[in-house]
Amino acid sequence: MKRNQIVKFVALMVFCSIGISLGEDSEQLLTIDHFVRVKSTVPSIAGQPTQIYVREKAKAGTVLRSSTFTDRVVLFVHGAGTPAEVAFDVPARDYSWMGYLARAGFDVFSMDATGYGRSTRPPAMNDPCNLTREQQAGFIPSLIPAPCAPSYPRQMTTIASDWDDIGAAVDYVRALRHVDRVSLISWSLGGPRAGGYAAQHPDKVQKLVLLAPAYNRMTAATPPATLPAEGATMNTQSRDEFIANWDRQVGCPAQYEPEALESVWSQMLESDPVGATWGSGVRRAPQVTNWGWTTAMVGKTQIPTLMVTGVHDKQVPPERVRDLFTDLGARQKVFIDLGCSSHNAMWEKNHLILFRASLEWLTQGSVNGTKEGMLRLGY
Repeated sequence: MKRNQIVKFVALMVFCSIGISLGEDSEQLLTIDHFVRVKSTVPSIAGQPTQIYVREKAKAGTVLRSSTFTDRVVLFVHGAGTPAEVAFDVPARDYSWMGYLARAGFDVFSMDATGYGRSTRPPAMNDPCNLTREQQAGFIPSLIPAPCAPSYPRQMTTIASDWDDIGAAVDYVRALRHVDRVSLISWSLGGPRAGGYAAQHPDKVQKLVLLAPAYNRMTAATPPATLPAEGATMNTQSRDEFIANWDRQVGCPAQYEPEALESVWSQMLESDPVGATWGSGVRRAPQVTNWGWTTAMVGKTQIPTLMVTGVHDKQVPPERVRDLFTDLGARQKVFIDLGCSSHNAMWEKNHLILFRASLEWLTQGSVNGTKEGMLRLGY
């Protein structure tokens, strides 16, 4: 059976098993897990068979119909630390960005790069000795008796291997849905990931939505000679570190709800069952060296792009996103300055403003009627 036929068959079996009438419940959202098999280009496991986890969220009617709207297929790409299904499919209240677009009729996918979530994690990630000495200290003596030398002191993944992972997911979705191009939505380091991939494969990308995209005009075109410093192949984040990093970016009353925070953190630990056993529980992620998504590459990119920055973002400063907006070659581009928002805008009080803006961009190529320019929203 072809891939799309298999997915439809599985979805149909789900409906039948729980006794749902397709005619009456075509609006119900389905969540379907996909695992894309690839031959890895990740340095630590190069050439080995691995799998990329792809989550699909869509109305039942969208999944089961024979074809989909060619401009209504979206793939979410995550940032440096948080897997995509955690970042974009928060189960609390109305915080699922994936769910929001799925209810609007999109076939929505997210993917985890190697080393994140339910995608293959290189075995070296299971060794706490591959953390920096500073991070190792937090696991003495509960996990390791004393500071230790790394067992894998080299680059675990790279931006190039991330691009390959995205390419595998994009090609899988294109084949599954019989579309030539998909739109990409990304967050933080997902900017260089999705933006860099799109710049190299414009024939496969419809539109871009970049939330807090990491960008630096001084980014090198090629990888540095040493990848990376010894012991810096991965990192961890504890609950206290997660909260502290968020709280330092709060600039207005009730910027985020405790319900959202707890939901995100619980999903974070669920996405990393090994990290959940380290100390009081952490999420693990590869340390990625960012290169290749240069000013020259950005300047040649013509894909219609929406960029959003939170006014209180202290991880990717808003001025960096403005630089990207200035440098982007596309004529159809909009920059949103989002009030009362941090780096974690999709989990905060103005998240629905963000979601609506992305929906309007994907469907109409504009936000509040603007196809090119800068907007201030949520103030």
